Amino acid sequence: MPLNFSVEELKKELYDKDWNKIGEEIVKWIKNYVEENGLQGAVVGVSGGVDSATTAFLVSKALKNYYFLILPSDSTPQRDIQDALKVVKLLNAEDRYSMISVDDVVSIIRDKVGTDDKRVIGNVKARIRMVYLYAFAQKFNYLVVGTGDKSELLLGYFTKYGDGGVDILPIGDLYKTQVRLLAKALGVPKEIYEKPSSPALWTGQTAEEELGFKYEVADLVLYAMYEKGLSEAEVTRLLGIEKSVVERIKQLVRINSHKRNLPPIFKLNK
Repeated sequence: MPLNFSVEELKKELYDKDWNKIGEEIVKWIKNYVEENGLQGAVVGVSGGVDSATTAFLVSKALKNYYFLILPSDSTPQRDIQDALKVVKLLNAEDRYSMISVDDVVSIIRDKVGTDDKRVIGNVKARIRMVYLYAFAQKFNYLVVGTGDKSELLLGYFTKYGDGGVDILPIGDLYKTQVRLLAKALGVPKEIYEKPSSPALWTGQTAEEELGFKYEVADLVLYAMYEKGLSEAEVTRLLGIEKSVVERIKQLVRINSHKRNLPPIFKLNK
């Protein structure tokens, strides 16, 4: 059965948008949410990547009160630290940020648990960052603004109760490739919004290498499958990519659904 739209039309739906207007709408949404919940401002973890930079730019436009945390570890590339500091400087936030290494706390937990497994320790790093963000947020009566995008949320490419532990997700309905376009419209430096994404939870980690596909591919598959309602076979035929890649993406969405949901509760009275 022939499809009633082309790859070009799919891309147009995804990317041909007024990104300046979308940025303005998100800024208004952040401002309203903070005011309606009686909070004083927001805390954002700035990592040097496109998602956190974009979120920081949005928050700085939405609020008078905000605070940035740069939370590097031994596996954080020096370039990421430099890019995070660049965001702080561009937003004139030199008096409203802290840089705190998580390594001392990671070392204690590593010794107590008795493991050097990179995935265990990587998730520990993400969860320690969450603790710092919430400690500062409570100190200031701020909320924690998350930096996750739609691609990461659907694929489960985040740490549960780590970078997934936040109060709001301003860019959570934008795919990674859309975030890059929004970042460009907001004035985020090109070297940041074009940089390959990586949580840097261990040395040499990159998102696309670990996932096994590029975000440019994943976003089209996710959009076609979950927003246009196409089957695996239709997505494979439309995009001209390997069936195994489509299956892998669908599997990640399925097995990571627990990350997107509240914990299940046993119901006493059914």
